[in-house]
Amino acid sequence: MRQRRQKNEINVVPYIDVMLVLLVIFMVASPLMQSGSIDVPSAGPLATPSVEAAIIEVGKDGKLALKRTANDKATPLSPIEFQRELKKLIDAGQPILVAAHNEIPYQKVIDVLEAARELGVKKISLQTKSGHTGK
Repeated sequence: MRQRRQKNEINVVPYIDVMLVLLVIFMVASPLMQSGSIDVPSAGPLATPSVEAAIIEVGKDGKLALKRTANDKATPLSPIEFQRELKKLIDAGQPILVAAHNEIPYQKVIDVLEAARELGVKKISLQTKSGHTGK
């Protein structure tokens, strides 16, 4: 009778079966997962902005406008005019508020804040609606 030699190989077929079962489970489960949503908090009752604060408005279409004071009329600005006017506000030491339409992409607001930071703004505020529920 001949002796059988043992093989020094690993049988990977069971591992492949387990991997395929896990793949099917993840493929079925991934569409069922809920996508995350951000619930932005609303601001409570706030004091109206000071009259001397300049307001940079970011409209629904992403266009910029400037109000030199809260009581002034908004003046539309091109990107170059925006930088020029923002530099004047910084040099004058005037407080700056950013008021953005609630339906624009958040990146537009970040772009305005980044432009202000590059020009040397140390302190800038975001304007909110008081008691806004997001509806």
